Amino acid sequence: MTDRDLRRLIMIREVRREDIPACVDLIRRSFMTVADAFDFTEENAPRFTAFAISTDRLYWHFDKEKRPMFITEVDGMPCGYYSLLDQGNGECELNNLAVLPEYRHIGLGKQLLEHSFVIARQMGCHSMNIGIVEENTVLRKWYEQNGFCHIGTKKFDSFPFTCGYMQRKL
Repeated sequence: MTDRDLRRLIMIREVRREDIPACVDLIRRSFMTVADAFDFTEENAPRFTAFAISTDRLYWHFDKEKRPMFITEVDGMPCGYYSLLDQGNGECELNNLAVLPEYRHIGLGKQLLEHSFVIARQMGCHSMNIGIVEENTVLRKWYEQNGFCHIGTKKFDSFPFTCGYMQRKL
């Protein structure tokens, strides 16, 4: 299969309420690779996304917060996700950008990220914020290559890692 054939099979669409359980599974599985790489467990990092995301939380984002939520499918199989949170003052936060491990390194993350820029601009945002595991230098470099600048860090007692914060002007 060529890259062109693959691109024809890729679809990014809005999440429907019935997609929420599949999105939770997708996010958990995607973030679990980070947990494994950095030795995060449910005991030492219970609030890390791989352990903290739940159907109740995503239903809250969907029903109450009305967050824009998107899922990527390749040939009908859910394999990527992101949501946006309007933070006011023309800023939004990119949440839970995730691609399942078996679908990585074929450009899906970049497509989701570029899609998020379009949606954020449509929401009236002029900048996008994101929080990452600061020690994940590979991810930080990827975001920097996609126009994000590192703007700070914060250490929380509830995490065995440092939270890194990045921003991109849209």
